[in-house]
Amino acid sequence: MHSHRRRNRIRRSAPALLSAAALITGGVAVATQTSAFATTPAASHAATTSAAASVHTHRLCSQPSKPGYMACQSVERTDIAQHKSLGRNDTPQGFGPSDLAAAYNLPKDGGKGQTVAIVDANDDPNAEKDLAAYRSQYNLPECSTDNGCFKKIDQDGGSNYPTPDAGWAGEISLDVDMVSAACPQCNILLVEAKSASMDDLGAAVNQAVKQGAKFVSNSYGGSEGSDDTTADDQYFKHPGVAITVSSGDSGYGVEYPAASQYVTAVGGTSLKKDSSTRGYSETVWGTSAGGDGAGSGCSQYDAKPSWQKDTDCAKRAVADVASVADPATGLAVYDTYQASGWNVYGGTSAAAPFIAGVYALAGAPGSGDTPASYPYSHPDQLNDVTSGSNGSCDVAYLCQAGKGYDGPTGLGTPNGTGAFTK
Repeated sequence: MHSHRRRNRIRRSAPALLSAAALITGGVAVATQTSAFATTPAASHAATTSAAASVHTHRLCSQPSKPGYMACQSVERTDIAQHKSLGRNDTPQGFGPSDLAAAYNLPKDGGKGQTVAIVDANDDPNAEKDLAAYRSQYNLPECSTDNGCFKKIDQDGGSNYPTPDAGWAGEISLDVDMVSAACPQCNILLVEAKSASMDDLGAAVNQAVKQGAKFVSNSYGGSEGSDDTTADDQYFKHPGVAITVSSGDSGYGVEYPAASQYVTAVGGTSLKKDSSTRGYSETVWGTSAGGDGAGSGCSQYDAKPSWQKDTDCAKRAVADVASVADPATGLAVYDTYQASGWNVYGGTSAAAPFIAGVYALAGAPGSGDTPASYPYSHPDQLNDVTSGSNGSCDVAYLCQAGKGYDGPTGLGTPNGTGAFTK
């Protein structure tokens, strides 16, 4: 087996820009999370284009120093005070499970007996107890080792867990919480790779499938390389398994493994509560200036899947679908490993596990299928995102939202589970 190596070019840039209306003042606990992100549709558009103000953010994972290594795609709000515990009448800031279920029209029940695997690097020693705190806060069913709902293994299937890392622990907290939000009845399998190399992360993907998971979430990425097609076959070609991958947090540009033809590449949106019939509106997470925001574009190396029909990208186009990822309209997450409890996180790392949970709600894929193809058969069962941009590009739809397919949000965001089944 050849080592999968590449020069990583993940960018670290200024915080995502948004309007003053979306700014949340740090250090103030609020009784409801959605009011902070509520806006009119007009204000929602302004939030993606205005440079008048910005929220303060920090990327949980630093840029890798070695070729062939990945970075997690999580972004933390640093302008909001963290709280280890909350008062009786307090609610965490950031969207919670009921908000997401309402925004994406998800069923209250479903997914029972399905296992969603989370693949991350390094160990989170507090993963299970932090998950318990999140689920308790939102009255979700218990998910523990004792009741068989939660399981943590290393990439070889054992309990020789890798070295703990604060950044990846935050990523793990985000991932397990987002699976819980999407599919409260699902089992969760956490597979911890010994390092952030593509080889180790890929081995963890294979282990997740070996353990029987039909849904595998990957919230990491790095630059494309000429050996990506080899990694595709080694790690991501698993018929009958829905594999989701975050598209990136650096705006326009393609990352791997989101570019793999065998995965569902998940882009990101800014989600706002409003007075529309749906009750929510979405725009692309990003700005026309680029820098921060959902990744997208046309792959240099990966072949175009047969189900992709966009006209101006001869190879694999990223992304396929999307969900909320903007930290300015971010998610409530509980994380205590070298962190202080309730946080607001974002990044396409939030979107990939959430979409994996939506796949699980829809039911097990066909044994010979590549589930990334499913949304292309049911685009009418997605919320089409038609405004916003994640940068500038020669082919407008690859960086700018519009009717139908676009790069930053793919075919759109979930409107129920119909787009995630055959």
